[in-house]
Amino acid sequence: MKIRYVILGAGMQGTAAAYDLAKFGDPESITLADASLEQATKACARVNGLLGTNFCEPKQVNALDPADLSALIEGANVLLSCVPYWMHPKIADVAIATKTNMLDLGGNTEITRETLAKDQRAKDAGISLIPDCGLAPGFVNSLGFWLIEHLDKCDSVKLFCGVLPQHPIPPLNYKTTFNVEGLVTEYDYSAVALRNGEIQMIPTLTELESLEIEGFGTMEAFVTSGGTSMAPYTVQGTVANYEYKTIRFPGHCAFMKMFKDFGFWNEQEIEVKGTKIVPKNVWCKVFGDELGKIKDVDQCVIRAIGVGTKNGIPTKLQIDIHDKQCDETGFTSMERLTGFSLTTYAIDVANGKMLPGALRYEQAMTGTRFVEEIQRRGIKLKFSEEAV
Repeated sequence: MKIRYVILGAGMQGTAAAYDLAKFGDPESITLADASLEQATKACARVNGLLGTNFCEPKQVNALDPADLSALIEGANVLLSCVPYWMHPKIADVAIATKTNMLDLGGNTEITRETLAKDQRAKDAGISLIPDCGLAPGFVNSLGFWLIEHLDKCDSVKLFCGVLPQHPIPPLNYKTTFNVEGLVTEYDYSAVALRNGEIQMIPTLTELESLEIEGFGTMEAFVTSGGTSMAPYTVQGTVANYEYKTIRFPGHCAFMKMFKDFGFWNEQEIEVKGTKIVPKNVWCKVFGDELGKIKDVDQCVIRAIGVGTKNGIPTKLQIDIHDKQCDETGFTSMERLTGFSLTTYAIDVANGKMLPGALRYEQAMTGTRFVEEIQRRGIKLKFSEEAV
């Protein structure tokens, strides 16, 4: 069956998703829509040029205008939302009204709850809604469930992920690879973790620890929000501990915590010399623009650790990934791991392999299937196992 896909957002992740759908998704067409027709046209030309196809077609759309969005997705099989996280529930309402399957990149657990609350409406429409199909949340949780599936009994899952510059510049040693507002959300809100069988909300930029990573040496990891999404609730009662941390070069957390502690991310309006501003908006503009000036290729480091028993023996399973920007296509590691994660799910939805309703990401596909599919994309995973 030839499939009609629509992607909202012709930025980094949306373009990578279009490329992967053109390669693996058996498309009839891929509409890449954006508020900027120029951006959508540029992205489509890139994808079509890389693959020597004409599947991608650009469109301009106001994703927050229900009439405009409805006209765009009417008759499509699957909608992939690659826009800022807060827009997803509004887009899901239009997907339900037009009976269009929809997936999004997630990023904020409370926003994900809004989408999941539309479960009965999605079932009535006969469609699947699957939030959180990005990198973290998303990809890393599939690795977590692979670990659970490959242990007879799993006691704990610890997930780590960091997208990093290949040539870090002090003092932050960081470059933006996605929307800076999403970065602040990860650093500023509370994280959901499962500890000793109980759901806990953990303050972000806390619980700093060191990790030894091949090719990097000593790195730091700390609590950030959104990475686990609903997975702790899903495994509660079968797994005792499930949590996520972000990986950065040493010293990064301390700098970010300074901004948080001194109120730079406050969302309440204040007055400065007669002008009303929102500190968070100013910080995102100033900091985002400056980070955007850093030109560097990226790399991604992921570590997933599961501890439990296997064949009656206390066992630790571990998956490590060190992915770099692709020289052949020019897609960054962030684009590949996020966009390909989304499309792995979207293709199964398009082929009728997902149940109708608003589905938690980790319940829609097994970790084992995801790992098989993501390796088909050339993503290399290193597996290790040891008795503990």
